[in-house]
Amino acid sequence: MTTDVVLTGDHVRLRELRASDAAAHRRIYTHPVLTRYLGVERMTPEAADAAFEATLRRRDEHPRRRHVFAVTGRDDDTMAGCVGLLVEDFGRNAMLTGLVVLPDGAARGHGTEAGRLAMAYGFGPLGMHRIWAGHRHDHRRMREVMLAGDMHPEATLRELFHTQGTWHDVVTYAALAPRWRLTARPHEREILDLADGADTVRSDMGPLSSPVPLAEAALAGG
Repeated sequence: MTTDVVLTGDHVRLRELRASDAAAHRRIYTHPVLTRYLGVERMTPEAADAAFEATLRRRDEHPRRRHVFAVTGRDDDTMAGCVGLLVEDFGRNAMLTGLVVLPDGAARGHGTEAGRLAMAYGFGPLGMHRIWAGHRHDHRRMREVMLAGDMHPEATLRELFHTQGTWHDVVTYAALAPRWRLTARPHEREILDLADGADTVRSDMGPLSSPVPLAEAALAGG
């Protein structure tokens, strides 16, 4: 049975996706501006709904590799964005992925906090040692978000994905658990401490059994 995860920060909360979030998810992945810098093309409503349903089904996978959260206001349960963690098939590594905040939602201006809450969950209950993320090289505002998440620049991956008719380079960043824990804020420390009562992900989980759905494969978008 899946246990609902709720991660609370100063301004936003992260919770599991619900069937009632379909409209907000569709709005994000069909929006011409919100999808501009993601690693996937803007979707049709039908494709966005199919990706959403696939994400809901994967909540019950064991071991679970894809964790996609709705971002809400601290006191407003309406989905106002999303962020995910993709546990990789080697070591104790995960990718922070698909960070998008709706411009008129309760989470506006708090994308960094949402990303850090997800990272705290990765380093805490999921038992990750390394979390990385990337942004399109021309999405320069995301550099500030990455650095504010205490992630450090690593490399430029040349022509990693093809959207809007051209190939795009991606700049990558990463954080390591021991160092990141030293800068964790009080609400993040509470999430890190959840590891004491959780079943952490093992490093020998085995290979991924199926491709990552499009909506989950997106890199940080802003």
